[in-house]
Amino acid sequence: MKKTILVVDDDDGILSALTMLLRTEGFFPVAVSSPAQALEVLGREDISCILMDLNYSSDTTSGDEGLKLISAIRTLDELVPIVVMTGWGTIEVAVSTIKKGANDFIQKPWENDRLLAIINNQTKLADAEKQAQKLLQQNQLLREEANLQGEIVARSALIINILTTIQHVAGSDASVMFTGENGTGKSLFARYLHCLSGRSDAALISVNMGAVTETLFESEMFGHVKGSFTDAKTTRIGRFELADEGTLFLDEIANTPYSQQGKLLRVLEEKQFEKVGSSKTQHTNFRLITATNSDLHLAVNEGRFRKDLLYRINTVEIEIPALRQRVDDIIPLANAFLEKAAQKYSRPVLAIAPDAEAALKAYAWPGNVRELGHVMERAQILCKGDSVNVHDLGLNGASQSQPILAGITDDLRTMDDIEMDVVAQRLAYFNGDAIKAADSLGFSRSAFYRRLEKLKT
Repeated sequence: MKKTILVVDDDDGILSALTMLLRTEGFFPVAVSSPAQALEVLGREDISCILMDLNYSSDTTSGDEGLKLISAIRTLDELVPIVVMTGWGTIEVAVSTIKKGANDFIQKPWENDRLLAIINNQTKLADAEKQAQKLLQQNQLLREEANLQGEIVARSALIINILTTIQHVAGSDASVMFTGENGTGKSLFARYLHCLSGRSDAALISVNMGAVTETLFESEMFGHVKGSFTDAKTTRIGRFELADEGTLFLDEIANTPYSQQGKLLRVLEEKQFEKVGSSKTQHTNFRLITATNSDLHLAVNEGRFRKDLLYRINTVEIEIPALRQRVDDIIPLANAFLEKAAQKYSRPVLAIAPDAEAALKAYAWPGNVRELGHVMERAQILCKGDSVNVHDLGLNGASQSQPILAGITDDLRTMDDIEMDVVAQRLAYFNGDAIKAADSLGFSRSAFYRRLEKLKT
């Protein structure tokens, strides 16, 4: 895109000459004749550089009008390059303009080659500064992002199919929504999708929508300009701008305040926004990924989520299964977590004893992969032998919703008693939903009901 150069001078001849020169050199010039017009243009357009006179109609020698204009520009935009042009070129004037925030100074009449060299140099420096600021905020976001433990492990058919689907849609720019319970690794799969996409060289910007308060939503997502509100001491780049040319991942999308969902929808549809405190429309180009553990269709029916927003974000919907549904992945995942914990604490990698493997496979994992990671890290720390046994796991205390190990380690209970406890606990976990309980145990619905009848007799 052509860089827009704002030219501010009260001499029509100078405006015409500079407009012709800049257009010839491939720039897009915008010419105005007063400070007020300059500020109005700066407030609505993306300006790459400003060429400005110091003296205007009401003041022809002191440069006060120009100095005030520089201060006003810096209030609106901290980074746009300002090149001052004046026929009253003295060292004192040059020093004053630099102190006020100008980037360079050139005396009239100017040499075209020197003026163009200054413009090119200043726009490159400004681009580099903007990129540095953007990278700084991106790095801060990466440091703040949750530390996801483990790698994607795909032994189960469910996960292999999901990875195949992700590979298939990665090449497009279609919006993808990951659904599933807390702790299933939706963020990890979002990263995997980004890495396979055509935007992998750009940033993946993650936002936990549950942590964005309603009052700070616009500032966080769209950014703000310096002085736009009490605590706005510097200009801030919003998440949509940071994600330009990359991927924007909105986690816990269901927690977006309803009052802000319309604003979010507008950016997703039009790919444009305004910073808080600015009327300048900015454009952004990103790929959208979202995640939720909520039933958004139910939220739409209950008036908590906009239907048009749901249709915008779920072009492709991928459900990540609970860990209890992918039993084949439990032990490989557990081993991966042990290896990571061993590296973290500079300890030998432990094996998993057969009784611990059985317990890990039998446990319901209400916290899913995240809970498994915590359990294995704790086991790596507390284990006193060469292998993790059932007692090292501490699963009895890990989740009161599934104290199955009491049955495994209690020799006085009958198998029917243990089985009855497991069935009752699964039904309680799924709030009485027999179909989900049956699926989690690997039974068909009819086999599950037969098992219930047998246990009742």
